[in-house]
Amino acid sequence: MSTLELLSEHACFGGVQRFYRHASGAIGLPMQFGVYLPPQALLPDAQVPVLFYLAGLTCTEETFAIKAGAQQHAARHGLAIVTPDTSPRGTELPGQADSWDFGVGAGFYLDATERPWSAAWQMETYVSEELHQLVGKHLPVDLARAGIFGHSMGGHGALTLALRRPGQYRSVSAFAPIANPVNCPWGQKAFAGYLGADRGTWLAHDATELISQHPMAPYPEGVLIDQGLADKFLPTQLHPEAFEAACKQLGQPLTLRRHAGHDHGYYFIQSFVGDHIAHHARALGA
Repeated sequence: MSTLELLSEHACFGGVQRFYRHASGAIGLPMQFGVYLPPQALLPDAQVPVLFYLAGLTCTEETFAIKAGAQQHAARHGLAIVTPDTSPRGTELPGQADSWDFGVGAGFYLDATERPWSAAWQMETYVSEELHQLVGKHLPVDLARAGIFGHSMGGHGALTLALRRPGQYRSVSAFAPIANPVNCPWGQKAFAGYLGADRGTWLAHDATELISQHPMAPYPEGVLIDQGLADKFLPTQLHPEAFEAACKQLGQPLTLRRHAGHDHGYYFIQSFVGDHIAHHARALGA
């Protein structure tokens, strides 16, 4: 288990926003992540529930912490929030930065099987195993009360990791997720590059397909999704209606809220992040 190097610490709503770096065994390179610890986590012998937030394309471990305004809500409910980076960095692989929707900043929260990406692009293992264990060892969080949420590509990651590991994450929500990536250009490009040409392997990383494979509702307390109707990516990339139909078929409770006037960015997330924190707080007993 690697040690943590504290890069910075900032007082915030009675708690602290920190950023760390560590040597990642899963990635084979240094990785950085953020963590907000609410005031409840700073008490002696504290262990607070923890949320893992997965950011979208082009983002870093800082994006949500700086733009979302979530710390005030996390402080009120006593939840820690961990924000990993969105991909490995510093690999110097050919083509890693040629496009904004593949490679650097676009890890899609899966373990790549195709070379050269398979050498470092192991984001599912990193987020759900290595980072999960690392924060449990070094920070005052209770991994038995862990939830996951995310935005866009990170919403895809939150839904798929939650559905692939329902015993690990007790709650899940998403903002404008890529909900059916096998049927959209972003997902098809990423899956072909990271997983290869066999579309059958893609299905294990598609939230709509995954919910269809469950024998019963894995999240009986419900899944929360918010989607802006002025989101320019909604018609071609996101397909929340496909996930909605699959949940209805299974009997998985889903609250899918559609908001007129809201786009794909962080003003949208700021508007509803308090509801998401409250959703997880209820499920995690905060």
